[in-house]
Amino acid sequence: MKKDGNNMIRDEERWKQYVNTSLIETSIAKDILMLTRIDKPALLKSMFELGCLYSGQILSLTKIQGQLQDAGNTTTLSHYLQVLNSAGLLGGLEKYAADVIRKRSSIPKFQVHNNALLAAPHSDTFLKIMQKSAEWGRIVESAIGAHLLNASISKGFSIYYWRERDQEVDFILEWRGKLLAIEVKSSDPGQLKGLTLFRNLYPHSKILLVGKTGLPWQEFLTLNPVELF
Repeated sequence: MKKDGNNMIRDEERWKQYVNTSLIETSIAKDILMLTRIDKPALLKSMFELGCLYSGQILSLTKIQGQLQDAGNTTTLSHYLQVLNSAGLLGGLEKYAADVIRKRSSIPKFQVHNNALLAAPHSDTFLKIMQKSAEWGRIVESAIGAHLLNASISKGFSIYYWRERDQEVDFILEWRGKLLAIEVKSSDPGQLKGLTLFRNLYPHSKILLVGKTGLPWQEFLTLNPVELF
């Protein structure tokens, strides 16, 4: 007997199989390969899988190139990332900078459009991931990023990350000349040096902590980000 959607959610292994085979494979095979010329389909798929694995992390295309077979050059990888982003699968956030050239030449921060694309290929169960603080923190940050990335398309704001040497802010939103810096911390945040430094460099910006001691991440996922400006 066919299970309904709620039962599939409770059956984690079946849900993962459904996302991997029925959603991911179909999206790449039909939404991309049938509509766009891709010279290296296997490379596109491998890059997608690796990008999902690193969702929420800053990783240069040169390092990605070193982990893929038949990777070609970084120009090809950059093009494939744009294709994946246009298909609503995987994006690469640019680093926030004062000028456009520095933004577009920055190392991308990988971000899935839907956190299922990160969770489904994961070998651990949801309960096991929750027990690992570092892994759970990455899942939460990626969920926040997916919410922001999708909202940016419909609401018309730009989304970046920011990093200066060893200081970093997870997300920078820019809308109508306003800046909002968001740091995601699912555990004790400690000292928020990145937010403090960004605020010092951009005094007109607003800052927001999402997580344990700030706005709960569950509540954040229900909000229209534009309202936070």
